[in-house]
Amino acid sequence: MAGLVAAAGIGLAGTALADAESSDIAAQAHAEPAAPGTPCSISTRACVDLESQRAWLIRDGQVTRGPVPIASGGAGQETPLGHSFRVYRKNKDHVSGEFTGPDGNPAPMPWAVFFADGGVAFHGGDRERASAGCVKLDLPEAEAFFNDLTDGDKVQVVNASVEQKARAGAPASG
Repeated sequence: MAGLVAAAGIGLAGTALADAESSDIAAQAHAEPAAPGTPCSISTRACVDLESQRAWLIRDGQVTRGPVPIASGGAGQETPLGHSFRVYRKNKDHVSGEFTGPDGNPAPMPWAVFFADGGVAFHGGDRERASAGCVKLDLPEAEAFFNDLTDGDKVQVVNASVEQKARAGAPASG
């Protein structure tokens, strides 16, 4: 249920946050050590910290790339929080089915790596503009994430301060 609320209730960030942070999956993630220099578990392959607007690639518990700057979802279209998203599709030349660019054509989403319900992905784009829930990266970083991540890889999207408190045994609060 918590995952459903978190995925479906993107606009209800407070509720989604509370459910995402108190789930059994979150507890399992917090029982693992964090990958050095990140707020995410050593078992994850891609880590996103929404507070600092940074992301990392991790392999075997060690950072292989990052931190790199990101742009996440804006108000009403927040990037969903979660500890066990999985890469389920990749498309090097993806274009949005929902949004158009300044030229009126479908908005480009190059190097797209989809990991959460609703078409949430890592992809290249202008980090000066908030996304519609996706994690936007500069093009070289988007290409690196695309080339490194494979179907089934775990992705965590967190707020570092909440993760730090949870790993220290303090009650999680947003």
